[in-house]
Amino acid sequence: MTPTLVREHLSQAGSVPVRVNLYARARDWSEIQERMLVPLYEAVYERLEVGPATRLLGLSCGSGLALLMAASRGAAVTGVDASPERLALARERLLPDAARGTRARRATRLVDGSPADAADPKTPPYTVVTVFEPIGCLAGDAEGLGELLASALPLAGRGAAVVLAGWGPPERCATSSVLRVATKLADPLRSAGSWRPARRDDLEEVAQRAGLKPDGSGRVACPFGYADLDSAVRGLLSTGLFDAATAATDRKQVDKELTEALHPHRRPDGTVWMPNVFRYLIARVR
Repeated sequence: MTPTLVREHLSQAGSVPVRVNLYARARDWSEIQERMLVPLYEAVYERLEVGPATRLLGLSCGSGLALLMAASRGAAVTGVDASPERLALARERLLPDAARGTRARRATRLVDGSPADAADPKTPPYTVVTVFEPIGCLAGDAEGLGELLASALPLAGRGAAVVLAGWGPPERCATSSVLRVATKLADPLRSAGSWRPARRDDLEEVAQRAGLKPDGSGRVACPFGYADLDSAVRGLLSTGLFDAATAATDRKQVDKELTEALHPHRRPDGTVWMPNVFRYLIARVR
């Protein structure tokens, strides 16, 4: 029902709470939450003129929606993700049976693990590297992104575009007030991966540490829209941003407080609508 943006942050947030059905969570991500960032994907692909000449490496590719959009433009795409459950859903989207696959989709590779596992000496360097998983919402997420880039940049050619994404200013992101629930409930675990407000130079600092040259940026409106409160709760929980809160309390308490925080964003028809702005930075491999 809407465009999406937030991903699972298991490496920062710690272990997934006991009794979480990882496949069901991946389905919620794919069917409810992932599409919230479609305007971001479209804006970046349009600006970079992604098309048949593009070789794109998508880091933390999730269940593959952004890759599918690039492939539909004719790009050859490779996706890397550490979640087997999400990657299985990406395969359903991007690697159908040969009899049904298009030429663009047959040019797709999906890798379970790290970017280094996507290395192939027989193929040319990547021309675009994307990290659409936004930073600026978890303590330590910028550092984790730096590690991911360090293993991926050797696969990109000189001058390749590297796209980083992040949350916009908290005052322009209605979801910020809801994400604060995670911080409140996660005490005293907030140092292990709780929500934090985005900083103005988050993306630029990551690019600088990675040795990249900034080459433009932009802001995109990405509202989070849900059919009802239940869908909103499931979608937000699928991001992994509430794992520390669930570990510190329990799922019932998190559901209760999350539902209460969402009530101000509920419209008369029962839908939930939260306007947000996300930033992206385009940097170049030197």
